[in-house]
Amino acid sequence: MKYSKKEKIRVIKMYYKLGSIQKAIEKLGYPKTRNMVYNWIEEYERTGTVSDKREGRTQKTIYTNEQIEKAVKFYHIYGKSYKKAVQKLGYPTPESLRRWVITTPHLSAEDCKSDADVLQYIGKEIIKATIEYCSGKTAISTAARKYHVSIKKIQEAAPILLGKEFEETVNMKKKKDSDISSSEVESIQKLLAEMTTLKEERDKLLRDIHYLQMERDALEVAGKILKKAAGINLKTMRNREKAIAIDALRNKYRLKELLIIFAISKSSYCYQQNALKKYDKDSMYCDTIKKLFTDNYKEYGYRRIHVTLKKIGIYISEKVVRRIMRKENLRVHRKKEPKFNSYQGEITPAVPNILQRDFHAEKPNEKWLTDITEFKIPAGKVYLSPILDCYDGMPVSWKIGISPNADLANKMLDAAAETLKSDEHPIVHSDRGSHYRWDGWIERMEKYGLTRSMSKKGCSPDNSACKGFFGLIKNAMFYGRDWANVTIMDLIEKLNNYLHWFREKRIKKGLGYKSPMQYRADMGYPFIP
Repeated sequence: MKYSKKEKIRVIKMYYKLGSIQKAIEKLGYPKTRNMVYNWIEEYERTGTVSDKREGRTQKTIYTNEQIEKAVKFYHIYGKSYKKAVQKLGYPTPESLRRWVITTPHLSAEDCKSDADVLQYIGKEIIKATIEYCSGKTAISTAARKYHVSIKKIQEAAPILLGKEFEETVNMKKKKDSDISSSEVESIQKLLAEMTTLKEERDKLLRDIHYLQMERDALEVAGKILKKAAGINLKTMRNREKAIAIDALRNKYRLKELLIIFAISKSSYCYQQNALKKYDKDSMYCDTIKKLFTDNYKEYGYRRIHVTLKKIGIYISEKVVRRIMRKENLRVHRKKEPKFNSYQGEITPAVPNILQRDFHAEKPNEKWLTDITEFKIPAGKVYLSPILDCYDGMPVSWKIGISPNADLANKMLDAAAETLKSDEHPIVHSDRGSHYRWDGWIERMEKYGLTRSMSKKGCSPDNSACKGFFGLIKNAMFYGRDWANVTIMDLIEKLNNYLHWFREKRIKKGLGYKSPMQYRADMGYPFIP
């Protein structure tokens, strides 16, 4: 099929627009072969137009015999590769060159010398780039980028296109450059060197700022993970904690930088990341264990938490409970403070120590213990005076006041005596404090038929069971808490609520993980306060 000049130009324009001969053919639907388009493009770039003659596959070549001979020569010199020869020369198509090689007689060795003068075809874009460069308007690199050609091709095309004019232009540029004095050259070179140094210093400062900012962010994230603000060492953290911190920072910093600052290898990070993605089988119990720990005044360790979970139908091992509590930092607080001392001398004769540190009782209301302890907060002091039963450690009665006077102990004893049956006359053991040696205390003891017993002077182990009770309640609900804005009445209310919970709900291992009231009810000794 033959095509008109208008049709050829339309194909060429479509080729320049799409950048692909095949796409141009698919877009327009003609011609049938790409070789035709190759020939039209070569003619257009060479002459600036195409012939108006309609042509088909029998079109004659537009190249001279000299060009054909040089192309074939070039093919034989450069490794007999059609593609490389066409790329180097700029013409014709690989198919045309193959046809020329086949139809051209074999060249002699003399004709195929590597120093043969081969004129490279100069394309339209190279011409434009060369003219723009030689006009002095743009640099050679800018012209090369603009027209998508190499700098080398512009340098090769310039002397061919301009001849003597090109040499004169180059000489003028050299002359113009030589007009600059040597002192100016040195000054320029010095300024350039200073600019380079300043740029390097600026880049170094930017890197340092980036690193410091990354380290600050890493410490902040690590503090949230470890739940502490000071003493964090990024490099000594556990790998699991490092992986969590890195994941939190990856949207802001590169992984390679974070691995360096946390001192962890990529393989270890990937391992921890995969482990974190796995289902945490302990997570379903965390909230329940936290609630049990908080609701019980943060006093229960893993054993009592384990028993409490069983009571509500959750059956997991003690090891799991201990692991979860350790991971969630659920720890029972322990602290020791100086004890309140009520000793004021030998007011009345002391009675013997009947218990002799034997705090075991076979049934309720056989042996009672009493003492007074102090709770000191910024708002003032509060004093607690209880009666404890050696049978199960139950606080039978208690009184809370703001002064450790005899009235506090007397009222506590009156309340405890009201719980006794007519045939119950327990031994009441105390220290040698003044509260238990006044006439009012002694009269009440005789009135209720109670037997007095006292510890040796300055010997706290003689009443260690009662001292232990004070330490237990202070560790559970007093130590480690902020009492700055708490009033005296608020403290009394909190202490009173805790003692009721201790007697009615707090489970004890020695009682089969039952509360004192529940234990007595099960043993046939129901307690009625």
